[in-house]
Amino acid sequence: MQGTVTCGSWIRRPENLNLVVLGKSLKKRDSASPSVLEIFSFDPQTASLSNSPQVTYVFEETEGEPVTIAVHPSGDDFVCSTSKGGCKLLELSGQETKLKLLAKELPPLHDVGPQNCMGFSVDGSKFATGGVDGRLRILEWPSLRIILDEAKAHNSVRDMDFSLDSEFLASTSTDGSARIWKAEDGSAVATLTRNSDEKIELCRFSKDGTKPFLFCSVQKGDKAVTSVYDISTWKKIGYKRLLRKPAAIMSISLDGKYLALGSKDGDVCVAEVKTMEVSHLSRRLHLGTCIASLEFCPSQRVVLTTSSEWGAVVTKLNVPADWKEWQIYVVLVGLFLASAIAFYIFFQNSDSFWKFPHESDRPRGPKFEILDPQYSEDAFGPLDM
Repeated sequence: MQGTVTCGSWIRRPENLNLVVLGKSLKKRDSASPSVLEIFSFDPQTASLSNSPQVTYVFEETEGEPVTIAVHPSGDDFVCSTSKGGCKLLELSGQETKLKLLAKELPPLHDVGPQNCMGFSVDGSKFATGGVDGRLRILEWPSLRIILDEAKAHNSVRDMDFSLDSEFLASTSTDGSARIWKAEDGSAVATLTRNSDEKIELCRFSKDGTKPFLFCSVQKGDKAVTSVYDISTWKKIGYKRLLRKPAAIMSISLDGKYLALGSKDGDVCVAEVKTMEVSHLSRRLHLGTCIASLEFCPSQRVVLTTSSEWGAVVTKLNVPADWKEWQIYVVLVGLFLASAIAFYIFFQNSDSFWKFPHESDRPRGPKFEILDPQYSEDAFGPLDM
């Protein structure tokens, strides 16, 4: 793939079709080539991207390079932050082989400067941006009504994430602090506690719907740990060493079963949330290069990673396969058929099992017959009271 990959993300389309959007800087020394966004198709059979993009969008030279991308849960549009031109909205339409991109301006985010991180709420009703300048914004989507515009939220926003119910937004700072915000009105809820030797760097809410936790990567002295906070009290309840080295990026699968960490020198580890044990480890995936983006595929146990040196890499995870819907139906049908066969066999052998005599062996009682045809089944007839 030509050019330096600066960011990337999955796009979930109807019928479990998944695409990948990549931001690229095509600038070379003594060259003024513009930056681009390219969308590639994904083949689940080979776990690979198409060789050529399905559609390309070219930035103006005044807009700079793409910095980060946030895709709406519907997959119909996404927002890209650039190094010079603020944020741009791109609407995606058409089929896989005939995709179209339509660029639109975002007035509240037209000239806000580069954003370190952006994201949509799980229900798609909120959109948040965290700037290099420390400014935090929460907007209602798609009306773009400003809910929060906090200029001094952080020294510089490092990372952010919405909770599963879209009620809270967690944000971290380059100075090691972390804050919790109410997404509905933008009010500050809490500041996460930390020791003097701890720096909270990355954050992700649990997404399985049963464990109300907030996971944070923490640099604790010379050790890198993943701390877990209870979102009902915002107090730390424990920590675990997963990646065992400083993390550059964190991600969680849509179903909340797996948590992934990417290191600053190219390693990726994936842990099962239920046990907090590492299920997959890829060493030197982006050898010696900081992983810029890390994201789970919406419908496959596959992750997308990008770096400036090695571009985009799609990795199939070495984790237990999930049950597919059709497999569950096959098992249910099999159980039903097995039950029916067992019932039939039991019915056929029920007489001997219960020691009931067969019809031919049963004693025969006296036979009755009606002598007078005028007699009805009522031997006494109507009674005259």
